[in-house]
Amino acid sequence: MIQLGLHPAPAHVIAHFSDTHLVGGDRALFGAVNSHDNLLLALGQLERSGTRPEAIVFTGDLADLGEVDAYRRLRSTVEPVAERMGTRIVWVMGNHDERFRFQSELFDQDGSNDPQDRVYDINGLRIVALDTSVPGYHHGDLSDGQLDWLTHVLAEPAPDGTLLAMHHPPIPSPVEVMAILELQRQDRLAEVIRGTDVRGVLAGHLHYSAHSIFAGVPVSVASATCYSIDISATPKTFSGVGGGHGFALVHVYEEQIVHSAVAVGDFEQVSGFSETFLAKIAAMSPAERLEVFSSKTSSCSVEDIERR
Repeated sequence: MIQLGLHPAPAHVIAHFSDTHLVGGDRALFGAVNSHDNLLLALGQLERSGTRPEAIVFTGDLADLGEVDAYRRLRSTVEPVAERMGTRIVWVMGNHDERFRFQSELFDQDGSNDPQDRVYDINGLRIVALDTSVPGYHHGDLSDGQLDWLTHVLAEPAPDGTLLAMHHPPIPSPVEVMAILELQRQDRLAEVIRGTDVRGVLAGHLHYSAHSIFAGVPVSVASATCYSIDISATPKTFSGVGGGHGFALVHVYEEQIVHSAVAVGDFEQVSGFSETFLAKIAAMSPAERLEVFSSKTSSCSVEDIERR
């Protein structure tokens, strides 16, 4: 990454995907959405970007009905891309997932109905995958045992801090019906993470991009890759639409974390700068860059710079 301003390259880069909702066979979700093709499009866009994240975090609702074939299609789709990019995969349970199949199909372990909580060390950045699912229901919750486990994990800080990855975000939603399916006992979770090294919460569930604060910690919700919820629809409705899907990039700096929403799709480029332009700008001193590129009275155009 070229440093053109005050900030050096990030210490860590994470890709945040959510709500793939894959179904078995060749079926379309709701008979209208090809969630598998949408995932392929998103992964292809990430790979073509040249970004090489250290991990791809999938915050739940991986399989719409928890089907064995859906989990197998997920692995066969994601793992080759992750291998080519040299990145790890972090799977997180969602309310549409089924614990037994999630564990057996994604981790090659004997399946169980226990909470699927795991800890990942990503070169000094700790990612805690926390299972907020409730078997047989779509709302979220955490047991006392899970909260005790999380307290123990967070007792010792990680070198670069912790990201908590979970499906149900601990924030309100303007889509009123989502309140029924929210995370229960958020006050207990707040007690556990407040004052720890948790630097951010990555979540899904809402099917649109959102940002908030919980217990003093930034929360970032990634838009779904399958379909989106239109929060501008008529109040009191739940409107799933076939556009607006995407993922997020998480850039972790020493003092900051930046969450950037990425819209998935092939769009017409209407402006931009070439690699030649960026290289020549990078070769200038900071003062020269300000005069050439920032000043409104600069007589130098992009074409002039590229011709130098």
